Amino acid sequence: MPVAQLTAIDYVTMAVYFAVVLGIGWALRRRMRTSTDFLVSGRSLPPWVTGLAFLSANLGAQEVIGMGASGAKYGIATSHFYWVGAIPAMVFVGIFMMPFYYGSRARSVPEYLKLRFDEKTRTLNAISFAAMTVFSSGVSMYAMGKLLNLLLGWNFDTSVIVSAAIVLAYVLLGGLTSAIYNEVLQFFMIVFGFAPLAWIGLRTVGGWDGLTAKLSAAAVTQGLPAGSYTHAWQGMGSAATNPIGVEWFGLVMGLGFVLSFGYWCTDFLVVQRAMAADSMTAARRTPLIAAVPKMLFPFLVILPGMIALALSVSTGPGQGMIPAKLAADGAPLLNAAGRVVLDYDMATPMMLVSLFPNGLLGLGLTALIASFMSGMAGNVTAFNTVWTYDIYQTHIRRGASDAHYLWMGRAATVGGIALSVAAAYVAGAFNNIMDFLQLVFAFVNAPLFATFALGMFWRRSTGHGAFSGLVSGIAAAALHHGLTLAAGSVPGVKGGYFAVLATYPSELAQTFWTAIVAFSTCLAVTIVVSLFTRPRPDEELRGLVYSLTARPVDKTKRWIERPAVLAIGVLAMTLLLNLIFA
Repeated sequence: MPVAQLTAIDYVTMAVYFAVVLGIGWALRRRMRTSTDFLVSGRSLPPWVTGLAFLSANLGAQEVIGMGASGAKYGIATSHFYWVGAIPAMVFVGIFMMPFYYGSRARSVPEYLKLRFDEKTRTLNAISFAAMTVFSSGVSMYAMGKLLNLLLGWNFDTSVIVSAAIVLAYVLLGGLTSAIYNEVLQFFMIVFGFAPLAWIGLRTVGGWDGLTAKLSAAAVTQGLPAGSYTHAWQGMGSAATNPIGVEWFGLVMGLGFVLSFGYWCTDFLVVQRAMAADSMTAARRTPLIAAVPKMLFPFLVILPGMIALALSVSTGPGQGMIPAKLAADGAPLLNAAGRVVLDYDMATPMMLVSLFPNGLLGLGLTALIASFMSGMAGNVTAFNTVWTYDIYQTHIRRGASDAHYLWMGRAATVGGIALSVAAAYVAGAFNNIMDFLQLVFAFVNAPLFATFALGMFWRRSTGHGAFSGLVSGIAAAALHHGLTLAAGSVPGVKGGYFAVLATYPSELAQTFWTAIVAFSTCLAVTIVVSLFTRPRPDEELRGLVYSLTARPVDKTKRWIERPAVLAIGVLAMTLLLNLIFA
C-alpha cells in the first residue's frame, strides 16, 4: 500500500506543473535551429535567469533529499556544505575564473583545457566528466524512483522509466534554453514547496527551543556532546566528538577547499549556466547572484531532516520518521556491527507525507519532483554538450555539418538518459545519496581543481604535466579509497576493495581525505612534470592565464551590481551565519 493517499487536488497540482514544464520546451522548440542553440543557448540570457539556473542545476534530488538525509544524520553541521563548502568557491569562480571561461569563448570546460593545455588533457577531462554526470543523473533518478515507490506505490523499475521519460521530453524539445528556464521555475517550486514543511515541522517539535532539546537528547544517546546536532562547529577538534566524524582540518581542507572549489569552479554542469549569460559582467555576476539564496537553503532542506531526527528520538531504530533500509527478504538491513541501517534518504519524504495535508501534499510532492527534474536535466544537458563537442566532434567525426551535430546532441541526450538509468541502481548501495555524490566528486573534481588552479595561475604548467597530474590524482583517489573503509561498512563499493589499512569514523571523513589525497597528488605530479617539460609561449596563453590577461572592466552603472561589491556582501553574510550557528 502506498504511504500517501493523494486526492484530486494533489494530482491537479502535479499535472499543471508537468504541463508548464513541457509547454516551455514546446514553446522553445522552433528556436533550436543549430547545435549552438540546442547545446549552449547562444550566450543570450540575463544574469538573474542564469543565476537562478546556476543554483537550481545543483538543486537536484541529491540536494533536497540528500541534504535532508544529511540533516537527519549529522544535524546542523550539514550546513558546512553551504557556508564552507559552497559560498567561498562560488565567489571565487565569479570573480577570478569566469573571465577565463567566458573570455576564451570556449563552449565547455574541457574545451578550455584544450586551449590552455592540449588535446589529451581535454579528452581525459571530457571522459571523466561525462562519467560523473551519468552517475549524478543516476542518483537523481534513483531518488525519484524511491520517492514514487514510497508515495504512490509504483515499483522502482516503473518509476525510473517514467521519470526518465519526463526529463527526456522537455530537453529534446528545447535543449539547454528549455532546461535553464525550467530550472528557474523549479527553483521557485522548491522554495514554495519546502518553506511550509520547515514551518510546520518547527511548530510540531515546539519551535527552535523544542528542536534543540530533542536533538540534545539524541546527541547524548549517540555519545556526542549535547549541542552536536545544533551547533555547526562544536566538537570539530576531534573526529570522535561531532556527528560528521571528521576533524576541522579534514572538513576545511577536504570539503571547504578541495571538493568545494573542485565542484563549483570546474564542473561544467554549473559553469555552463554562467557561460550562457549575455555578457562578461553578467557571467561573473551569475554565481554571486546564486550565492544569496544558496546560503539560506539550509533552512529549507537541512532543517526538515533535523526535525525528522527530533521526531524519531523516542522511537526505536527505524521506527520513526527515519525508516530502516530493508534487505531482500523485507527484514531490516544490519551493518557490520549488527545495528539497523537507517534509510536517511526517506527523512524528507516521510516528513512530507506525515505533516502535509492534502493539497499542500501535492505541492510538496511537486517540489520534490521539480528537484529531481532540475538535477537530472542539468546533468543531461552538460553531458550532451561535452559528448558532442569534446568527444564526438573532436575524435569521431570532424568537419560534419552543423545539422549533424544538432542531431548528435539530441542522440546524446537519449544516450545520457539511458546510461543514467543504469547508474540509478548503483546509487541504491548507499544509505545517503549525498555521501555517494561526494565520493564521485572526490575522484573526478578534486584532481581537476589542482589542474585548473595551476593552469590559470601558473603559466609554467604544461600539457604533459596537467595530463600526468590528472591521471595520477584519479589513481591516487582509487588507491586511497580501496585501502580504507568507514566504520561499520563492509569492503566493496564503499571502499576496502584492495585491503583495509585504515578505518575512518564516517563515510564523509573517508571521502574528504580521498579528495585531499587526489588533489595533493595531482598538484605535486603536475608541478614536477611541468618543470621537466617545455611550456607554451606567453603569446599563446594570453586570455588563458591570470598574469597574462587584462582585468575585466565592469560595465554596470550602479555600484551595487558590480561583482566585487556583490562578493564582499555575500562573504560577510556567510561569515555571520557561521558565527550565529557556531
